[in-house]
Amino acid sequence: MSLAASYKKWDQLELSDDSDIEGHPNVDKKSLIRWKQRDIHEKREARKNLIAQLKAQIACNNVLLPRITDISNTLSNPVISVPPSAYFNSCVERLEKEPSRDCPPGNNPDKVEQTYDGMLLALLRQVGEDARTKVKESGALEAERDEKLAKYLANEMTTHVTRLKETIDKDAAKVASEEAEQKKHITSEDVHDGFANKYVPPPPEPKPVPHAKISGEKTQKLKTTEFEVLNPRASASSAATEEDESDEEALPDLTPSLEAFSKIPVRDYEKSFEFIQSHRDVIVPGASDALLVAAFRAQSAGKAMYAKQCVHQSLLLQYCEKLGKDGVRVFFRKMISADPRAESVFVNDMEGTYKHLVERVNVTLKEQAESSGQEQIQLIPENPNQTISFNVPDGPPPEELVLEGPETDNFDIEEVRKALQFRWDVFQGFSEDFQAALKEGTLDAVNKVLGDMDVQTAESVVQQLDMAGILSFAEGGIRDETDRAKAAAEAAA
Repeated sequence: MSLAASYKKWDQLELSDDSDIEGHPNVDKKSLIRWKQRDIHEKREARKNLIAQLKAQIACNNVLLPRITDISNTLSNPVISVPPSAYFNSCVERLEKEPSRDCPPGNNPDKVEQTYDGMLLALLRQVGEDARTKVKESGALEAERDEKLAKYLANEMTTHVTRLKETIDKDAAKVASEEAEQKKHITSEDVHDGFANKYVPPPPEPKPVPHAKISGEKTQKLKTTEFEVLNPRASASSAATEEDESDEEALPDLTPSLEAFSKIPVRDYEKSFEFIQSHRDVIVPGASDALLVAAFRAQSAGKAMYAKQCVHQSLLLQYCEKLGKDGVRVFFRKMISADPRAESVFVNDMEGTYKHLVERVNVTLKEQAESSGQEQIQLIPENPNQTISFNVPDGPPPEELVLEGPETDNFDIEEVRKALQFRWDVFQGFSEDFQAALKEGTLDAVNKVLGDMDVQTAESVVQQLDMAGILSFAEGGIRDETDRAKAAAEAAA
């Protein structure tokens, strides 16, 4: 019985010079073949561009969706102390004053509209405008406008969340469909080498552990210029102090492989040997020190079992290194064969090292408890160029509120009045000493009062400052925009 040859794999091969091609009698066959070939390549390139565009759009929407959902949930379930409209206005104000430069790949971070914050700000502006329009069209009374506005804001954000989810699902289905269509045809990108006689270089040596202190490391001699100073001892002592501080800060860290190696149970030598064989980057300079540092931190955090595992694995690497070039094989051969003399020496050394580590941790924790004071909340600028200022209200908004400036035409004067009233109410809710510190306008005065508060109260106060717009990271000094302050400024001028 003979088996027929199967040519099914060639069904996905798309050709531009089929023998059965049909064309016009006045057009030569070579031109038709070239036109069909160009059409195939153009459609293939268009499909690739469409798939890349859809994937980029899905990635961008996946970044925006959690942020929009968080705002929608907060508006639907508002906090009692913060009105929904005030929360919404604070979100818009934060995006306007402190936009982030994070943007999708390929976009220009210098253009705000191409960043994630710029996209979110455009959506919030549209939602706010639509909600205010609906409130005006409903003809609600003055007392009901806040409740109506909060309801419309929550409904609009919920609608946009639903639409964005549907858009993501639709784009994902389109990508799957286009990729399935793309796989129906064999292209030059699917061609790959089968068996080839090529030189494959050996894998490079693994890098040492970050911040590891490598002994015997060759240093390059550099030409330096020495200057004569009046007090050489003082300069030498200051340089030594800086070196000591840098040495204390730079401690070796665990790599992902070392972290997995540290979780192997104590005295499970077979598993440790298999792990070392499959991970060359475990036996590198600084690995044992990094494990001891991890053991110290784990013991300080109350993780005694994990700390003992780290000490065990650290000594295991030290023994392998001390036994020479073939130390890994020699050490594990004795341990796996349960050599009583070798195992007792190693176990006793491990227990003594762990006991010493526990004593050092207890001494360190005791010293920290004696030297550390009460935990405090302090306001600190993120960089030297940034200043923290406070927009302290001088009183409630006046009855006749006038907005001046070229960008105030689109502002709703009632919304501005409510924001100013909310800022004044929050300011009035603070203690007298904190009000005095805010009026003083210095960061030291405010931090001094915050330092006397407990952490939970200080966090609540800082949150209220941010929500009411009193805390500002953009301008320096105290800004007061009431009529009384303006009159005083004009009189001073």
